[in-house]
Amino acid sequence: MSKNGMNGRDRLITFSNPRSPIAEAYRQLRTNIQFSSLDKPLSSLLVTSTSPEEGKSTTLANLAVVMAQTGSKIILADCDLRRPSIHSIFGLGNSAGLTSLVLDSTSRQLPLQESGVDNLFVLPSGPLPPNPSELLGSRRMGEVIDLLKSEADLVLFDSPPVIAVTDAAILATRVDGVLLVVNAGRTKRELANKAKALLEKVNANILGVVLNNVKFDSSLHHYYADQGIAKK
Repeated sequence: MSKNGMNGRDRLITFSNPRSPIAEAYRQLRTNIQFSSLDKPLSSLLVTSTSPEEGKSTTLANLAVVMAQTGSKIILADCDLRRPSIHSIFGLGNSAGLTSLVLDSTSRQLPLQESGVDNLFVLPSGPLPPNPSELLGSRRMGEVIDLLKSEADLVLFDSPPVIAVTDAAILATRVDGVLLVVNAGRTKRELANKAKALLEKVNANILGVVLNNVKFDSSLHHYYADQGIAKK
């Protein structure tokens, strides 16, 4: 879904070109997520991928935009404490954020930033720690997640690829649902299966798979775009 050469807000196609087929695909993804959780609405959702450069952060940022466009208050938190990019996508600073909040055990003041989209607030990663996995698995991180959930209708978390490091698996145990992003032109089937197995090992609630970079019939562009979601 992301295009070569796109940077920052150019990647927010749901905001810059909301009538495009790709933006419509994100709205379809939003609908699919909502239908997947009718019995118990989600309050937190993690997005991860099998490996780098599969478009997970772009997918998540655009999903956050269309979620906020329904009128719900959305917090987008960057938990990729190795290669954070959410602040760059929205053109925000990163001097304070998630790590600042986790390290200050007495603070209940969220260092949220306005995204430029109504109802959508961003919590950047903050300064990168030397021990991301330990920080994300800490008791304080659990408190931060609860605090974020108390301040929003839905909290969306970005994380590193699940195969590369343990961060995503750790976070998956603390959220209501997980989306796995794969790239039709890049992701190998065995890696996708491995990522799914790693998430299942920690009993993650895998809502489905977002497939990026899918070729589609231009004659059907009013109904379909280059994104899909498949149930696990």
